Amino acid sequence: MTIDLDTPVRLGEAFLADPDALYRELRAERPVARAVLPNGPTVWLVTRYADVRQALNDPRLAKDARRIPELMARTESAPPARAFAESLVQHMLNADPPDHTRLRKLVGKAFTMRAIARLRPRIEELAGELADAMEAAGPTVDLLDAFAFPLPMTVICEILGVPRDRRDEFREWSNTLLSGAADEERGAAALAMAGFLAELVADKAAHPGEDILSDIVRASEDGDSLSPGETTAMAFLLLVAGHETTVNLIGNGMLALLRHPDQLARLREDPELVRNAVEEFLRYDGPVNLATFRFTTEPVTIAGTTIPEGQFVLVSLIGANRDPERFPGAERLDVERDASGHLAFGHGIHHCLGAPLARLEGEIAFRALLARFPDMTLDGEPGPWRASMLIHGLSRLPVRL
Repeated sequence: MTIDLDTPVRLGEAFLADPDALYRELRAERPVARAVLPNGPTVWLVTRYADVRQALNDPRLAKDARRIPELMARTESAPPARAFAESLVQHMLNADPPDHTRLRKLVGKAFTMRAIARLRPRIEELAGELADAMEAAGPTVDLLDAFAFPLPMTVICEILGVPRDRRDEFREWSNTLLSGAADEERGAAALAMAGFLAELVADKAAHPGEDILSDIVRASEDGDSLSPGETTAMAFLLLVAGHETTVNLIGNGMLALLRHPDQLARLREDPELVRNAVEEFLRYDGPVNLATFRFTTEPVTIAGTTIPEGQFVLVSLIGANRDPERFPGAERLDVERDASGHLAFGHGIHHCLGAPLARLEGEIAFRALLARFPDMTLDGEPGPWRASMLIHGLSRLPVRL
């Protein structure tokens, strides 16, 4: 691919299937580039590790969702209005300090390292049950449907207290909202999800249980607490982020291993490498392609390029994590690599609150799969890749056990 330095880069189906093919060119020739999204609008795209890390922690790149309609009205290059119910956007990922600080402090109490560590026995039990079911269903299964989706979805739904009979609906809503589906489809999914979550939050307020959502409903600090709308939006963020990241960590990581038999053999020889390997999977082919929208509150210069005030900016987590300036031999999967410092969970104040949970689930998942199915192989071509600018994950992963 040859990059025209004066023409915005068009991001289409080929980009969604293999984003790093474009990022390799952009990192070398145009690390801060204008880009046209599949649905038409033009944004600024940042792809080098050092620049992405700076951008993720730059307070001049704001995220306040309340300002987005105003900016969209001012510029033709803004992203279109998303088909999200208003009650789903008032969460901390769409907020700047001091609102973000307040929201994260209230919610963070329920996601301490100690609280997450206590989940290990239950996650190990679930992984074992899913492996048993896979073995019974074999010899061929879709690893996403049989294992990678139900493990994190069950975990996050249990710790938030979501009824079992609503989980398949939630997966469908989530997939629709994160896809390139028509506005009408995304709007219907958003309204359905908002209604369900509002009912769930009201039920937790009236009948609190021993679950994290009940803890969040009750959370207070210096007389402050979350409003019902803020709690509904937070439940949405935790449910979507709490399973999407781990589904694709497991799916992308297993695909990488099955395509690199030498690395798979190394993990089988030494299962104690699994925890380190999870960090390499996150770096090598992470579950999030582009961080959610930011916008400039004043002119911002990155890598010698000045982005004017009021412009939308996308920072590439995959592009950063494949930058050879930060990770030598970045195109190579190496389960023994020191992948610390990768940006798969972001950086700065918006660093993923659920990262410890995703890491724990990933470690348990890979240990279970490698121990139970040492001869697993691909059973045909995986994919296609999901049509999402945010999520980088497969739609199916057929394997032979």
